[in-house]
Amino acid sequence: MQPETVNLSDETLVQRSQTGDAEALEQLITKYKDRLYNVVLRMCRNADDAAELTQESFVRIIENLDRFAGRSSFYTWAFRIAVNMTLNFCRRQSRAAISSLDLQISGNDEQAKAAMRSYLADTSVRDPAAVAANKEQLDLIIRAINELDTEQRAVIILRDIEDMDYSQIAQILDVELGTVKSRLSRARANLRENLEAIIR
Repeated sequence: MQPETVNLSDETLVQRSQTGDAEALEQLITKYKDRLYNVVLRMCRNADDAAELTQESFVRIIENLDRFAGRSSFYTWAFRIAVNMTLNFCRRQSRAAISSLDLQISGNDEQAKAAMRSYLADTSVRDPAAVAANKEQLDLIIRAINELDTEQRAVIILRDIEDMDYSQIAQILDVELGTVKSRLSRARANLRENLEAIIR
């Protein structure tokens, strides 16, 4: 990669990519491919499907990059494409009902752990720091997330794992801000019910 493309803003990388700069495009893909893959994997819960959906998402991102007008950040726009493709895939394949529930957060996925700690800091959950610090308990939380329906799982992942704000989530899911808040409230309530049922 050329030194002049290192540490450039997304806006600059997008502009260069739109004029045919292959190295700027490569840097954009490199910057976001792991994060997109992790979100897709948590939603569809199958590594092969997640890899294919991530690849398809980047194909669509590249194909539509000339139409990206910067009304949102590139990050939000790219996530919107990937999340919506995954939601559509899950609906078509009914993966939410039949996928394995043993998705693990790897030991080096500190961002996901930190986000889950933040979520668990809700006062209605007993001793959240201890729960989040315990890998076994963290796995139970992921299992409880996996039992949510696709739309609720998406909003939990975007807010509590990716730490996106409500406005970004609304743009990605193409819904009103109030819808995000109500969907997140229902998802968290259902998540707590799922977790309590698993722990019993």
